[in-house]
Amino acid sequence: MRTQVTYIILLLVLVGCQKENKLTFETLSLDETRCSECPNVEINIPKALENSKIAESINTAIDEEIIETLNYDDELEATSIKDAVQSFSNGYWELKKLYPEEATSWEAKIEGKVSYENADFISVELNSYIFTGGAHGYSSQHFLNFDKNKAKELQNWEIFKDRKDFEQFAEQKFRNQERIPLEGPINSTGFMFESDTFYLPENIGFTEEGIKLLYNPYEVASYADGPIVLTLPFTDLKPYLVNSKS
Repeated sequence: MRTQVTYIILLLVLVGCQKENKLTFETLSLDETRCSECPNVEINIPKALENSKIAESINTAIDEEIIETLNYDDELEATSIKDAVQSFSNGYWELKKLYPEEATSWEAKIEGKVSYENADFISVELNSYIFTGGAHGYSSQHFLNFDKNKAKELQNWEIFKDRKDFEQFAEQKFRNQERIPLEGPINSTGFMFESDTFYLPENIGFTEEGIKLLYNPYEVASYADGPIVLTLPFTDLKPYLVNSKS
């Protein structure tokens, strides 16, 4: 009986430690539409609340991603989200001056969420929709990955023990999913990889289902094909990940 009680206490302590290790977030919501003719800008992103280096790293990286997405004024050096919204607005008004009859109202929507977290890693997924005129807007998805122990954002190559080794593995899985002959050119079924050579996407992120390889529209296929996604389960990735405890 005493042994059972000890086991239960240890289990509760372990669960408690795991919960404590998770970061706390709140949703930061901004509606920056400033007038009836102004661009419509809506932003809903996670904001880490802890006073820690990893929280600062996450918040800074998210801000920088949004600033880059909304930067449409080369003369304004945006250093905050509000600056970036102003840059986006300036881009619209400059276009309207040049083409007053043709310029339609611009729109930007950015949504973010934590897609994965364990003791070592955390991934943030950002989904954006930008419309600046033309036949349609542009939707894209971006992942930001962080090493919680080192309190820093990870580059894609830092996730894997050997990038080339993983790339070969991913190509085989990609060909199987998209029904591309293993011995044929990677573009033989209509894809548009540069130099007809497979390569990993810029966007690689952790999710509960596994690691997601995401090619946004136009990266390797037409806009009509939409995003091309390959999700690899963690059970298949242990030989390739720097930290395989995911």
